[in-house]
Formats: sequence, structure tokens, C-alpha cells
Amino acid sequence: MNDSNMQYVTSTSFLLLTYAKYLTSAHMVVNCGGTTVTPKRLRAIAKKQVDYLLGDNPLKMSYMVGYGPRYPKRIHHRGSSLPSIAAHPAKIQCSAGFNFMNSQSPNPNILVGAIVGGPDKNDRFPDQRSDYEQSEPATYINSPLVGSLAYLAHSFGQL
Repeated sequence: MNDSNMQYVTSTSFLLLTYAKYLTSAHMVVNCGGTTVTPKRLRAIAKKQVDYLLGDNPLKMSYMVGYGPRYPKRIHHRGSSLPSIAAHPAKIQCSAGFNFMNSQSPNPNILVGAIVGGPDKNDRFPDQRSDYEQSEPATYINSPLVGSLAYLAHSFGQL
């Protein structure tokens, strides 16, 4: 798969943490193929996925814009890629926006906190606005991560 792979990372992490919380409250574990799966193990897997997203990956790149020393600079997002009105007070017509989209310059507006589609199946990430599958932030990618980050922040040190 090459399209918006971070949606699987964020959604799965959220589901693992939700199930871990359920198992903890029910005082249960799950046996799967001869392996005992504990809430602690589910939390560790989810955290590892979140850590990958935030930069513990082969590219040492955070897929959260504005987080860490290396993150996507050319995301597929109109508000992020167009100059501010202070820098460009003239009206930008609809089709004129393509000049900015096709630029190789980093986005002038950093959309801090946005999670992009992420790397392809081979951990490649070209950081190009035109590659919307990998460089576009979307609610279905970002929303589940909010729950995971809230859980991990709340239970920091307890994993």
C-alpha cells in the first residue's frame, strides 16, 4: 500500500489502546494462537506505532508537521502552501494557486500538528505537495491519533 498509510497506524493504535483499557477494566487477557496478549503488551505495540509516526523510523522523520527536527515541509494543503496575506496582499485566483502548489519551496505556513499520509510500503517519503497520497493531512488520519496521544499522555510512565 502507498496511499495514506498513517491512517492504519493511527487507527490501529487507537483501537489497541481502547481494547487494552477494556481488558484492564475487565481484568482479562486474551489468548491468541497460543500467545497470551495482555493489556500491557497492547499498550506497548500501540506506543511503538506512535513512536514510529513521531520519528522512530528508518527516515528519522516525524510525520506530524512541526514536531521534531525533521518533518514534512511540502504538505498538500492549500492554506499551508499559499503565502499569507501579509506576504502576498494581492488576490490569488483559483488557478493561480498552482504556481505555489508546484513550487519546490517549503510551505510558508506550517500546519503544526497535522499528520500526513506518510511513507509508502518501503518507508519512502518524497515530501512533495503533488504526492497527495503521502503528503496530505486528513481528518481520518489525525482524529484517531488524538485519542492515542491523550491516553499515552495520561498514562505516561505506566506502560
